[in-house]
Amino acid sequence: MLGLFRSTSLGTGPSRPRRNPCTLSPLWQRRCSSEAEALRYDLLVVGAGPAGLSAAIRAKQCLPEARVAVLEKGSEVGAHILSGNCFEPRALDELLPNWRQDPKFPAHEPVTHDQFALFLSHRRQLPLPVPHLMRNDANYIVSLCQVTRWLAKQAEALAVDIYPGFAGARLLVDKNPTRVYGVATNAFGIGRDGRPKPNYAPPVSIHATYTLLAEGCRGSLTRQAIERFRLADASEPQSYGLGVKELWRVPASVHQPGSVLHTVGWPLDMRTYGGSFMYHFRDRIAGSMENLVAVGLVVGLDYKNPLLSPYGLLQKWKTHDQIRRVLAQGELLEYGARCLNEGGYQSIPQVAFPGGALIGCSAGFLNVPKLKGTHTAMKSGMLAAECCCEELRKPEPSPEPSQYAETLRRSWIIEELYAVRNIRPGFRWGLLPGLLHAAVDTYLWRGRAPYTWKLGRADHTATRLADRYRRPSYPAPDQRLVFDILTNLARSGTNHEHDQPCHLKLKDPTIPERVNLPLYGGPEQFYCPAKVYEYTPAPPDPASKTTTTTIRLQINAQNCLHCKACDIKDPTQNIVWTPPEGGGGPRYSRM
Repeated sequence: MLGLFRSTSLGTGPSRPRRNPCTLSPLWQRRCSSEAEALRYDLLVVGAGPAGLSAAIRAKQCLPEARVAVLEKGSEVGAHILSGNCFEPRALDELLPNWRQDPKFPAHEPVTHDQFALFLSHRRQLPLPVPHLMRNDANYIVSLCQVTRWLAKQAEALAVDIYPGFAGARLLVDKNPTRVYGVATNAFGIGRDGRPKPNYAPPVSIHATYTLLAEGCRGSLTRQAIERFRLADASEPQSYGLGVKELWRVPASVHQPGSVLHTVGWPLDMRTYGGSFMYHFRDRIAGSMENLVAVGLVVGLDYKNPLLSPYGLLQKWKTHDQIRRVLAQGELLEYGARCLNEGGYQSIPQVAFPGGALIGCSAGFLNVPKLKGTHTAMKSGMLAAECCCEELRKPEPSPEPSQYAETLRRSWIIEELYAVRNIRPGFRWGLLPGLLHAAVDTYLWRGRAPYTWKLGRADHTATRLADRYRRPSYPAPDQRLVFDILTNLARSGTNHEHDQPCHLKLKDPTIPERVNLPLYGGPEQFYCPAKVYEYTPAPPDPASKTTTTTIRLQINAQNCLHCKACDIKDPTQNIVWTPPEGGGGPRYSRM
């Protein structure tokens, strides 16, 4: 297994045999019997996450005769879903009120105890009062990828068509008038030389009256829509964080079901925004109850030091005495990473466009101070579906679900995000000023401050030159508590077909060696949590008379966790993440 991730160049090493998804899906076989035929729906949702599936379910609840489909790039629903996750059930209570009575609903551990602490070193900590926004009364610790699989079954029971293993490659846009009318998938079976292989299948066009983009953070189709329709012109630049997570099985002697710990401070410096978590919960596997602990660390991608490694910080955080005591006799089961939106209210773009809308993290509804976004993502999908169904009932539906924006403005989503709009920007001055301001904003102003702070700039512009920093030190892997990236990567289930074009595009192939390495120290090799990017000696040129060693950037695209950090943090914005062949990427089971 590890040989796959230790491959030193794209397309080398073993790969699990993968078949064309069209041969696996009878529905696709029936509906795609000819290359020219397009699938046609009333509502197409791109992304089978909480927002997308909630939209599909709500659409069928509102308009049972509507033809609804969900497109998912993961090999199965939930394969690409990763979250903490302390789950607030507010939106699920509205969508499916009887979920608690369903014996097939995934394990959900009621939160029994909240803790908040400032870590000062690997031994010292200062317990702090739990801010009321972070309290988890009536919330549950869940595996979000399992919850989305359950939601998919509810959607399928309502006759929603779900197509896993198919990545949306481009929006289909009419020019006169300009309007999105669907999505085209990637072709399947293209070799890395750009030529069709024996298993080639052409792209499939899916036409829809309305297309809802629920791709999650930094989706590729979402970027196309934002750029084409200038949806973000009136909003602040989006801000992001990178979350790195591990799932452990621990002995009963150290397990505290329902316990939630959030920390700030060490190993982050006082100028870098971020925090960590440890959640204790139980899950029944193969008939027996397992004691599980989810640990993770989130770093704001507006950090300055180009040599900082979010993955290394998580490994270092685990060496704190309080964390080590829990994990020392445990077993690491699963690993993953993904980016999340942190911009909040100020960064929400225009959410509706001709032919569709943005929902969930495609728009950026994460409540950062609350450390929750699933409930807002689900509610946004429900609102968008209701507006689309209202239009679909008309003999001539309007070009866009224009009421969605107004409905959203009147919803508890915007009420919640507006109240905390100034907390994340307050940390631009560092941890302690940020905590102080958060307390003032929460307890004095109560979310009604007479000002709204701007974020000001995109995250990549915060990156400073490498000569101003020392490379941080991280603990050496012992393969018991601290692990190297490649060993952990095997626990993510990540796999891509090697013989395909690289999905990580460089606008200018010379920039890594000409700019990023000499000026920024090659930050790609540090921020990537999957060792996709490596600077290695180039093979010698037999025709050259010089003996000088040339360093080049090597892209191990088969390692990619689809976290999108490179697309966000690259200081020159030279890397563009595009969807690889459908079905590739991580295969999370309990993240």
